[in-house]
Amino acid sequence: MLNERVILAGFGGQGIMLMGQLLTQAGMDENKEVSWLPSYGPEMRGGTANCDVMISEKPIASPIISNDATSAIVMNLPSMVKFVPEVVGGGYVFVNSSLIEEKVERDDVTTYYIPCNEIANDLGNMKIANMVMLGAYVEVTKSLDPESVLNALEKKLGMTKASLMGINREAFAKGAEAAREQI
Repeated sequence: MLNERVILAGFGGQGIMLMGQLLTQAGMDENKEVSWLPSYGPEMRGGTANCDVMISEKPIASPIISNDATSAIVMNLPSMVKFVPEVVGGGYVFVNSSLIEEKVERDDVTTYYIPCNEIANDLGNMKIANMVMLGAYVEVTKSLDPESVLNALEKKLGMTKASLMGINREAFAKGAEAAREQI
């Protein structure tokens, strides 16, 4: 039974909220129960940003994740320090190893170290590091169909930014590949 509770966290400007919105939209498109609860620091770009996303086959009673996350996506060190303790034993942690050199010290979670910024840089656009991480997350958790997530991105980009779909698809695929190499 699907009951995914994921915390996504990083600095403002890293696309944290977009990742959460895409997961939520894809879940709705797959007729799942979803919730998205954003939280911003005092300044948006450069400040802290995190959101809680739930994807379930049953109705969601509360959108708040409190020490029972099944996964955490952490894009910077302060987020790792703050949110990794909230993941349940047996859960997953996805670390942006381009910006976080430290290792997760818990042995009761499975950790994936994804060099998001390096992969995005290799593809020629640093703004797609979030899509690299999202590809890794979807590959490991299987909580959503990858095409549902990419279709949600296409809707979000709209016609004005449709030209960015190709590089975003490539980033998503590279993230999935990076995760598969660690399975």
